[in-house]
Amino acid sequence: MVRKSGTYTDDTYQALALSESLAACRGFFPEDFMARLLCDFLAHNAWYGPTSGAVFTRVLQGAPLYRAARLVHAERGGSRSNGSVMRGPPLGVFYSGPELEASSLACSALTHRDPVAGACSAFVNRMVSDMCRGIPKERAWSRALQQCRNAEVATKLGRWRAFPAIPGLDALEATHAAVLVFMDSESFEYTVPAAVSMGGDSDTVGAIAGALAGAAYGVHTIPDEWVCGLSGSDRVWRAAYGLWQASLL
Repeated sequence: MVRKSGTYTDDTYQALALSESLAACRGFFPEDFMARLLCDFLAHNAWYGPTSGAVFTRVLQGAPLYRAARLVHAERGGSRSNGSVMRGPPLGVFYSGPELEASSLACSALTHRDPVAGACSAFVNRMVSDMCRGIPKERAWSRALQQCRNAEVATKLGRWRAFPAIPGLDALEATHAAVLVFMDSESFEYTVPAAVSMGGDSDTVGAIAGALAGAAYGVHTIPDEWVCGLSGSDRVWRAAYGLWQASLL
């Protein structure tokens, strides 16, 4: 499918749904979040990945929350793709305490039952949470590593320089590629193009790296011409402002 400049994919739609749900409910409520996900899925389903798309279809057919993800996981022989990682950073903006890891795992499990996907999401979200609150990125990375309970994820993200970047559909590959680019960056303007230019699942790696860079460097560092060219920017700004306000309560 041809993508026009300034439009976005399901990565942004899902992150917007999570931001709006957190702001409206003042916390993570799976039922509300899923309802918002389904609204965007019905309107833009061509953009959605196979795992999330299959789960949303199951829910629309009447499968209960979480059971839909279990069914898809069994049918597809796994669910280690990166869809739950790229949508999760709003949780890091909202939460700062130990509930962040629990909500990250619960949010991931709505569509991705694989524990690696959940652990990657929790790692990124912890970094985002810390950096939003003024903690330097090296310390944020260290704290996320300390909280990580998955050995495979901790090994690769803990030694991120030791592995080549593979910007793939796999949750850990995509997360590692994004972390590697971000940790070697000094600005938002460098991070996102570097992440997207790796190829592969470029929108998701760019989304993860962009969330990390946004948390570290701030919204004021995003080039004006990037924002002006964004389709649907009104919804993005409303969601961001609502999430920020909710995080202060």
